[in-house]
This record gives sequence, C-alpha cells and structure tokens, in this order.
Amino acid sequence: MPKLKIVTTSTREQRVGPSIAKWFAQQATQHAKFDVESVDLKEVNLPLLDEPNHPMKRQYQHEHTKAWSKLVAGADAFVFVTPEYNYSMPPALLNALDYLYFEWNYKPAGFVSYGGVSAGTRSVEMTKGVLTTLKMMPLPEAVSIPFFSQHLKDGVFDPADTQAKAVTGMLDELLRWTNALKTLRA
Repeated sequence: MPKLKIVTTSTREQRVGPSIAKWFAQQATQHAKFDVESVDLKEVNLPLLDEPNHPMKRQYQHEHTKAWSKLVAGADAFVFVTPEYNYSMPPALLNALDYLYFEWNYKPAGFVSYGGVSAGTRSVEMTKGVLTTLKMMPLPEAVSIPFFSQHLKDGVFDPADTQAKAVTGMLDELLRWTNALKTLRA
C-alpha cells in the first residue's frame, strides 16, 4: 500500500491546521488505499535552512536534515494542509521544501487549504510552482475550505459536505498519480 504523508504546514501557536489535518487523516484512513501518516512541521522543527551544501549534493551535515530526508524519502505521496499567509504559502513549508531535492522527486501532492474567502487557494498556487521545480506533480483536485472558522466546534473541525465529498475525488486522483509515478521513483 502506498505511503501518504499528510503535512500540517502552519507552525503558529494559535493554529487550526492540526484539527483540519486530523479530520483529513481520518478521511484518508477510511478511503483505505494509502498507509497514512501525519507530519506536523511544528514538531519537525526545522531551523531556517542551515545546511552548508546544496540539497542536490545530498551531503547533509545536521541530524534534523537527515531525519527530514528519511521521512520524505519514505513517502510515495503527500497532502499539504495549508493556510494562506499574506497571499502566500507558510514560510515553514517553503523552508521544509528547500531542505531537500531528490527525496521529493516524482511524487504527487494534493492540498487541503483553508482560509477566508479564498480558502487558502493562493497559498496552493504559489506552492505548486515550487513543487514542479522539485519534480513533483501537484494535483488540480483539492479540498478547499473557505471561512474555516465556521466549521470549528470546540477545536474540532466539522466541515460541510462539499469538503467531505472533495476528499474522495482528490485521494482517488492522488492514487492514480502515485501509481503512475512509481516507475520513475524506482
């Protein structure tokens, strides 16, 4: 079964990403076509890119980079749970992407984005350009959550049916791309 890493990208103290990621992980587990693991960039706690060598050299000096490399290399696909920061992606996400190169190659990525009226979609669009440079396949299918705060009840994310239905379509497409790119990852 392909390994899916669900990455919570916001590292702010007051964040809702973990509750949305938890909901999505439950949906992905029920989908039953991926081995699901949640990853929180706040827990990964990467410092601002501090490796002396370019990631293409794979000459990692720091233990945090080696651990991050192993985690990313062990995935077949990713879903990034992301808010929008000033029309952009969270800085922790860009930093985490920039740490590595080969470990990201030929893996598909889906998005669960959240925000106000734009539902975090501007963050997704910015991230897609970075992912293609890393030879990843960002999916057009996504789960977009506008006005996310309306779906929080006592810290638990309880979405509308629209978001729940979007999960299945995105995961089905993510599985197609995961299987298609498997030969390139070999």
